[in-house]
Parts: sequence; structure tokens; C-alpha cells
Amino acid sequence: MQRYGMITGVKPEKADEYKRLHADAWPGVLKKISECNIRNYSIYWIELDDGTQYLFSYFEYVGDDFDADMASMAADQTTQEWWSVNVPCLIPLPDVEEGQVWKNMEEVFHWD
Repeated sequence: MQRYGMITGVKPEKADEYKRLHADAWPGVLKKISECNIRNYSIYWIELDDGTQYLFSYFEYVGDDFDADMASMAADQTTQEWWSVNVPCLIPLPDVEEGQVWKNMEEVFHWD
């Protein structure tokens, strides 16, 4: 099992919409997440004193080919539609890879 932490920004005027979308996540998207070997998936939101807003996601990958599973997810029509309503709510960090919204984070500590 591999743990992943990711971060992205949130457009202040879209934060409520993003939260609303995730309060009623689409069943087909959740099914695809599971099919792609992602477990224990959480997204956290924070607004800093300066008004900037960020999302932190955490999930555990239990498969044996992360790239293939992520390609399968990206090819899924329902997931693509889900992303089309969610991505406009987000602000990628300045150094995020081309075409990506979430930035991978380095794990520096873990304890069970």
C-alpha cells in the first residue's frame, strides 16, 4: 500500500460549490475510485488568514500499477464529467505539472 498526499488551491467564490459537489459525490465516480484501487480517500479544506483557500487530499493506493489505474480513471466518461464541474473550482499551484490540478506532496513522517 502506498500513501498519497496532494494539495491544490480553491477559488474563493467556488469553495461552497466544491463542498456541495462533494457532499453528494456521484456514485459512478466513487465506484471508479474503488475500481482503481484507491482506499481511505479524504479531502480537507482550509482557509488561511489572508483568505487563500487550499484543499489537501489523502488516499491509499492498494494496486500494483498506479499509472495504469490512473489512466483508467482518466479515460472514464463519468469521471471526466465529474472533473469538468470540479476543476473550474480549483487553482493549481504555480509549479504543478502541465495538465494537472493537484500537486503531489512528499511524505516526511508516518507512524502507525
